[in-house]
Amino acid sequence: MTRVLTLYKNAFGGLSRAAWILALVMLINRSGSMVVPFLSVYLTASLGFDLEQAGILLSLFGVGSITGAFVGGWLTDKIGHFWVQFFSLVGGGSLFFFVANLADFLPLCVGIFTISAVSEMLRPANSSSVAHYAKPENVTRAFSLNRMAINLGYSFGPAVGGILATFSYNLLFIVDGITCISAGILFFFYFKNKKGHEQKEDETKATSSPLNALKDWRFVLFVLLVLSFATVFFQLFMTLPLYYKDVYQLPESQIGLLIGLNGFIVFLLEMIIVYSVGERFSIRRLVMIGSLLNGLAFIILNLLHSEPILYLAVLIISVAEIMAMPFMATYTVQRSGPKNRGIYMGMYSFAYSAAFVLAPALGTNIVRAFDFTTLWWVCGVLSIGTSVGFFLLLAPQKKKA
Repeated sequence: MTRVLTLYKNAFGGLSRAAWILALVMLINRSGSMVVPFLSVYLTASLGFDLEQAGILLSLFGVGSITGAFVGGWLTDKIGHFWVQFFSLVGGGSLFFFVANLADFLPLCVGIFTISAVSEMLRPANSSSVAHYAKPENVTRAFSLNRMAINLGYSFGPAVGGILATFSYNLLFIVDGITCISAGILFFFYFKNKKGHEQKEDETKATSSPLNALKDWRFVLFVLLVLSFATVFFQLFMTLPLYYKDVYQLPESQIGLLIGLNGFIVFLLEMIIVYSVGERFSIRRLVMIGSLLNGLAFIILNLLHSEPILYLAVLIISVAEIMAMPFMATYTVQRSGPKNRGIYMGMYSFAYSAAFVLAPALGTNIVRAFDFTTLWWVCGVLSIGTSVGFFLLLAPQKKKA
């Protein structure tokens, strides 16, 4: 027991106060994350849309995320990560109250796109902040602390959301909006005059031109592989809730607990796993293993059929997330420089945003045309291919003589 406590103490030691406050901001923000996990169920069960319409609306959420990722990354380099984060938190939170009152298809298309775009601007700006305020030697752990807070929030959000949904889905939008605005207020008052850790600029990474970032072909390929990884991973939020509902007939409260379990596992284990393996193994190996586990989580749903297997699948996908995502973010920081970090983080965020388009489109269309079994096999094959891609792309580069 003492050894475990020492491990936790070492994992959290040395992080700056700013890193902790950033994590607190994200904890407050994500504790209200109730709309996205239940969006597919809300659109079909509450508003009465069919799978095709729900797929379009979920894909528009992804298109909005793509827009927000690029705009957020560009604005971060232009006006700074502080104002982009503040606008995204307060502006996005306010939009939840508006979208809660929409019920028709076309207005919902506009509303979901807009709220997604504004909310997603937070991701590249926040990632730039984490790198800005962290000590250089603690960047990966600072990202893990931030993700730990996000996942702790996600463990609360869906679980509470599942209970609130039994009363009214509108409550999900209201609570989500309140927590976003509250996080924005805390962020503003703590960081408005805060200075970060200055880092030496690499002249080869000095330009903030989006075109220059797109010319970094290795990073572009890396982003495409992250997109593939995230497309599989996001089935957890996009189609697994439908699978729980349609195949296992689980109530909303249990669906919320299953999704929330992912956040709780990541909260509990990520920091100590990152601390334990981060210095011992290469980013290449860790990301490759995470990609393989990502696919395994869905393959076992076809091999074994019982409710306990649903929990095992969430455990595996949570470990996959821990092994891959923090180190993907670190690779992005290493690939960029202070003056173009927003654009690189925007491109990295694009992968997750685009996955919000591909994941529901891929998932709902395969289920509609075939069944869930086919979808889980596709996820497994795609994950194996992604793992091979990371293995080849992240191989050590030979230095020119």
